[in-house]
Amino acid sequence: MFSSQERPDGVSVAVDLVIFTVRDGALQVLLIERGKEPFLGGLALPGGYVRGSEGLDAAAARELFEETGVDPARLHLEQLRAYGEPGRDPRGRVFSVAYLALGPDLPVPVAGTDAATAFWMPVKKAQSAELAFDHAAILSDGLERARAKLEYSTVATAFCEEPFTVADLRRVYEVVWDAKLEPSNFHRKVTRAEGFLVPTGRHRVADLGRPAALYRRGGATTLTPPLLR
Repeated sequence: MFSSQERPDGVSVAVDLVIFTVRDGALQVLLIERGKEPFLGGLALPGGYVRGSEGLDAAAARELFEETGVDPARLHLEQLRAYGEPGRDPRGRVFSVAYLALGPDLPVPVAGTDAATAFWMPVKKAQSAELAFDHAAILSDGLERARAKLEYSTVATAFCEEPFTVADLRRVYEVVWDAKLEPSNFHRKVTRAEGFLVPTGRHRVADLGRPAALYRRGGATTLTPPLLR
């Protein structure tokens, strides 16, 4: 979780990262195996201390790259919330600002200096695992934020490599929401949503059935009308 810098005295500020991707047909979260105490060998979300010369967003981007090797430019990255319960870190008073990151079929991560390993784990499995610090709560909050954002924003396209089909996008919604959606109804809603999808004029030829139209993400950030669970 933490960088190799010496921990400052008193109150400290850290960032933690909830990074989701869709791999092998499932929503997965990036976890690390901690390479040092506390919780040596335990599972945790990646993250670390904010350095004196950087802001929160910069610290999140740096820790993301240092501990996982994932390029921050490939992700949708936003602040989730702050966590500051006494005792959340056995070493002292640490406030953490958590970030939510979403990306399309991200590569196998490379662990940084403070992590023994870094790997993707299906979210359902991670929810039943014992995570260090208060990371189980952060993971739960991140999952609910991701699910809610798919209702009211166009962020689902962050999981898709362009160009993509409506079926590709529907699978994102299904794995994040953990629910099956009716294909024709979904197609009608997303193609009519203003600024959500832009037709490329090209098609993907399938082995069976008709060629599927290909799209790229539009300029809208909010989904009008919303696509409710």
